[in-house]
Amino acid sequence: MDEKPWPSISAGASFAAMRELIADDGRTLAVEEWGDLTGIPVVFLHGSPMSRLSRYPDDSLFHELGVRLITYDRPGFGGSTPKPGRRVIDAAADVAAITAALGLHRFAVFGVSGGGPHAMAFAARYPGRVTRLGALASPAPRDAAGLDWTAGMSEGNRRSAAVALTGRQDVTEHLASLGTADFPKLPEIEQAVLSRPEISAMMGPAFAEAVRPGLDGWVDDVTAIFGTEWGFNPADITVPTRIWHGGLDTLVPPAHGEWLAARMPTAMLIRQADAGHGGHFDATPAMLAWLISDIDDEAHAPGS
Repeated sequence: MDEKPWPSISAGASFAAMRELIADDGRTLAVEEWGDLTGIPVVFLHGSPMSRLSRYPDDSLFHELGVRLITYDRPGFGGSTPKPGRRVIDAAADVAAITAALGLHRFAVFGVSGGGPHAMAFAARYPGRVTRLGALASPAPRDAAGLDWTAGMSEGNRRSAAVALTGRQDVTEHLASLGTADFPKLPEIEQAVLSRPEISAMMGPAFAEAVRPGLDGWVDDVTAIFGTEWGFNPADITVPTRIWHGGLDTLVPPAHGEWLAARMPTAMLIRQADAGHGGHFDATPAMLAWLISDIDDEAHAPGS
């Protein structure tokens, strides 16, 4: 993977700036770093439709914990080249390439909502490179045995889930009909979270960047997560894992988190009864603290 020059990093350095990495197949991957750039590396997989600008809204948390947060745009979002027809498992190779370019071998990884499956994909494909795995408000696979996948799901996501089974072109037409001027309309409990000033100030630009180049990223996320076999079995993940889910979530109902935790042998389920989907923001500090706890120095030594 080729990369554009990156400033040298001094102890305690902090900034956020996009870095473009060129994958072996010629695609561009847009990467961002946040917090303490000499800290413990944690790779964050954004939700959908979101971008590399999506993260916990108070960047001081990363400094307090000594975290070097690495985010990137999945193909088709923001500054990353589209990859039509991608599957969830394909994210593993992109994360591997990005972290190799950054000189990182072992690190924690976590994802929120649609980022959860993509974080799991890396842990499934590269278990030796993952110290810990976290997934917040993550969906289960569409072919999850014994799970009524859309039970308790909001009408908007039920429609997207139905269209995802009929093919990429139908997903494209469906999402185009929704428009991209504003973030998709969400249930009241979610609007209450998104209306917090610090969250809306982060989410607005993150969403705008996600759809700036068009709908490709969103289309391929919906198709891959809602309508296609992921390319791995979550039950095969062996790294220490925590699954968080809100009991009032109607975007991704809590049965999804329960299904995942019941089948992943190293997973612990944290179910917050009074939280909706957006409760993942309040759950992130504890998740981050767990992800980096008891991690030896070798895990975050560049090139180790």
